[in-house]
Amino acid sequence: MQRRILTLIFCFVIFFPATPAKEVPSIYVDKKGVMRWEDTREEASFFGVNYTLPFAHAYRAMGYLNVDRKAAIDRDVYHFARLGFNAYRIHIWDVEISDINGNLIENDHLDLLDWLIYKLKERDIHIILTAMTNFGNGYPERNQPTGGFSYAYDKCEIHTNPEAIRAQERYIASLAMHVNPYTGKAYKDDPSVVGFEINNEPCHTGTQQQTRDYINRMLAALRKTGNRKPLFYNVSHNMQQIEAYYATGIQGTTYQWYPVGLVSGYARKGNFLPYVDDYHIPFSHVKGFENKARLVYEYDPADIMYSYMHPAMARTFRTAGFQWITQFAYDPMDMAWANTEYQTHFLNLAYTPQKAISMKIAAEVAYSVPRGQSYGTYPADTLFAGFTVSYSQDMSMMNTKEKYFYSNHTSTPPVDAVTLKSIAGYGNSPIVQYEGTGAYFIDRLEEGVWRLEVMPDAVPVSDPFAKPSLHKEVVTIAWNNWDMTLRLPALQDDFEIRGINEGNRYSTQAVGGVIPALGPGVYILQRQGYVSLLQWDADTPWNNIRLGEYVAPQPRAQTYTVFHQAAAVTESGKPLVIEAQIAGSAFPDSVWIYTDRISFWSDNNPRYPMERIHGYTYRAIIPGEVVTQGKFRYTIIVSRDGNPTTFPAGISGTPLDWDYASPMYWETRVVNETSAISLYSATRENSRIETYTMPEWSRVHRELIDTCPETRPVQRFICESDDENPRFFLRSYVKEEIALRTKRLGKSNTLCVSLQNAPDSLNIGFVTNTGYTYAAKIAVNEKSVYRIPLSELQQTATALLPHPYPVFLKKYFDPVVPIPFRPEDIELLEISFDGRKNEKAIIEIGDVWLE
Repeated sequence: MQRRILTLIFCFVIFFPATPAKEVPSIYVDKKGVMRWEDTREEASFFGVNYTLPFAHAYRAMGYLNVDRKAAIDRDVYHFARLGFNAYRIHIWDVEISDINGNLIENDHLDLLDWLIYKLKERDIHIILTAMTNFGNGYPERNQPTGGFSYAYDKCEIHTNPEAIRAQERYIASLAMHVNPYTGKAYKDDPSVVGFEINNEPCHTGTQQQTRDYINRMLAALRKTGNRKPLFYNVSHNMQQIEAYYATGIQGTTYQWYPVGLVSGYARKGNFLPYVDDYHIPFSHVKGFENKARLVYEYDPADIMYSYMHPAMARTFRTAGFQWITQFAYDPMDMAWANTEYQTHFLNLAYTPQKAISMKIAAEVAYSVPRGQSYGTYPADTLFAGFTVSYSQDMSMMNTKEKYFYSNHTSTPPVDAVTLKSIAGYGNSPIVQYEGTGAYFIDRLEEGVWRLEVMPDAVPVSDPFAKPSLHKEVVTIAWNNWDMTLRLPALQDDFEIRGINEGNRYSTQAVGGVIPALGPGVYILQRQGYVSLLQWDADTPWNNIRLGEYVAPQPRAQTYTVFHQAAAVTESGKPLVIEAQIAGSAFPDSVWIYTDRISFWSDNNPRYPMERIHGYTYRAIIPGEVVTQGKFRYTIIVSRDGNPTTFPAGISGTPLDWDYASPMYWETRVVNETSAISLYSATRENSRIETYTMPEWSRVHRELIDTCPETRPVQRFICESDDENPRFFLRSYVKEEIALRTKRLGKSNTLCVSLQNAPDSLNIGFVTNTGYTYAAKIAVNEKSVYRIPLSELQQTATALLPHPYPVFLKKYFDPVVPIPFRPEDIELLEISFDGRKNEKAIIEIGDVWLE
């Protein structure tokens, strides 16, 4: 059956299978805690995502945007299939489908969940339902009143209050018995539903007996329904209850992992591979641990746009014995342009193509890496079982005889181009040369016939992890035509191309492997002279899709956007390279840079052209003679058909218009090439320092002390913790302070810091691009400036900050492979010192520099 869904925003075609998906075997947990397929008794392994469109903010946002919610689900589930997922998990917002007594309410939320499950089954994607969240439905908005029972109780009371427990028994039983009208099966009887997790991140503050009683009552309520599916419970919260969890009848345990914290408010930078080297479970000795299945209900390397982390985390999960791994959370395509659902997470095939391809690679890690297999300690484990993860290249890769997947440009050739069956990637490789900035998939249908799917271009507009709003775009979509060159032995140099998705009439002959002016869509590629064994067209079923299916957002780039970060500092007299990402409804006729030294009244106003170098990246080189000490301030003017727009203000006109009045500029500090390299200054606006405490949280107050013209200002940090023997950390990302000062850096041999009040001793040093930490200890006395030779910095453990979740994970990475310190590798400045419980520790920092 073919169904066309048209909206004002999106244009695509989805072909539904002509027949229902074949029945799948159920999952059971054996006596050793291993999830197995009921028919073959083989081990199961699952990888996928959380996705929340039927509930909460995502549900409401679809309404704000006038989007058909079922059609939106169809779109996203197709992308799940293209990314190779076989797992889906959701924590159901019970407040939206229950009343005050725990009765299940048949409403639009439940209907959408039913529809979602139906569509997942069609794609052979398996499901775990977390029955309750026991909290509100607001984030990032305010909670919406619904009358659901969870609103009547505090989350930490709901597991002990007798009335609340009765409501939960009633609710969870009704949910399990609910018959999905689209599948005709109750959740408890649907083999695509792997099992039930009782609730999301419970809060148990009572005794262990109370915790056991609560869990066993939930299990009993489900057993009475006739449920025979495995039942799971969260064990990564409430560490004082660990023994209680394992003393119940649950068959599996669920965990989370947020290795670099949550909700930073901006995109983090750095090498986080040491953070995901190990998932150590300190309670693995507890009785019953070994006979419970292990599942990851949520994980995400939050607040980063890198594409190297997901496969590394999947590897570590498999080493730790996990069989179910679901990321949190996949953004619905219809609202991903704003990333409002959870600002700290950002994942969507169309809008984050590199991260999405890395998720496809991570899925393959989950399916192919044996459970319990170890690949050593970082950095040895960056190459494993046909996979590569690289911070320096911001890339993950799968490279086997049949599969060649890469999340960024790569020069690494496939293991064997002749035997390849599937390619997925972003950018250029020895097989594909492509200037577009969307993902692509190339799959062999038979020897001389391949399917090519090309996504439109994703272009960054603003930091996706800043405060979210449906009035602010973070990534825009552009549809452009680019040449694509394929070097596939199976196709040779000359082959035919024809578009097969709805409305795609593209047809041409590739010569020399070059497909000219290729736009987004789906194509059949057939080697010249090859006679196909089968007929391949839009309606042909293939794996869990039909060949002509295509889902992509329509162009959003209706006005010009400029995404650019000015260099923090450069040296006078040296050319300054300026790059920006520029997108609009069409390529601009011209892009220019003006400095702040121009004037409407002057006849000599130099400007500097920006040239497109690839994709949407434009570059200008500012001559060294105009880069003088002080501040270099500039604007970027984008013009099309004689209509200029000036950025960063984003207003019509140019700075040479008589009535142009915007004070907005990008700005780079310019210093003498012989001056010391400033890493931190108490008075510099962009000198961001983050504060942390080991082992847990602390109270930190900071203030600028600038009381006397005769002394330099200092930043005062007052730290206090309720923990025994706390250690306080101050960190600042300083890579941008050294990036354009390589010559001066090569002559620097001393780290200097000016201090006023400070603890008796402290450590100071750097975290480098290897993820390693190098520090020296200094004794604080009456001096105001301390100089530490760089030769005295010693390799030490790296503090894993910000704090990972769950809290039981290791706090430090201890390297086993020595890597020499190199100043050019510096990324983070770190200062740390000890404190005492409930006592204030004060440090006042003026400047930090290299000389």
